[in-house]
Amino acid sequence: MPEATADRENFCTIPLDPNDVFQAISNCRRRRVLLSLDRTESPTSASDLAVELAAIENGVEPSAVTGTQRSRIYNSLIQIHLEKLHEIDAVKYDSRSKQVASGDTTAGLAEIIRQVESSCYSRGSELEGETNA
Repeated sequence: MPEATADRENFCTIPLDPNDVFQAISNCRRRRVLLSLDRTESPTSASDLAVELAAIENGVEPSAVTGTQRSRIYNSLIQIHLEKLHEIDAVKYDSRSKQVASGDTTAGLAEIIRQVESSCYSRGSELEGETNA
């Protein structure tokens, strides 16, 4: 049991309701938004964020992202994900200027995402050879 206690002590405290935390990190795009904002110091536009996420999701360089790829992600960001993250105080989002910035809980949520990702099996290494049914 001492190991479990030590692991709990390494987690940061986040001033959010647990249900809000689960909602924030339950969607892959929201996780990518949180991780991206955690790496930047200044606000970014929803459009720039859409290009970054489109590049990741499509496995291309940001300069190779098509207008269709960017638009699809941009629309979901401004219509769903950024508003949701803003409502639970996970990010700061101005719907008029379409600017988004990290909030007081962004770093803590990003740390939880990184902890979970590093604690779980990687599909590419440990589960090689497994086929999807």
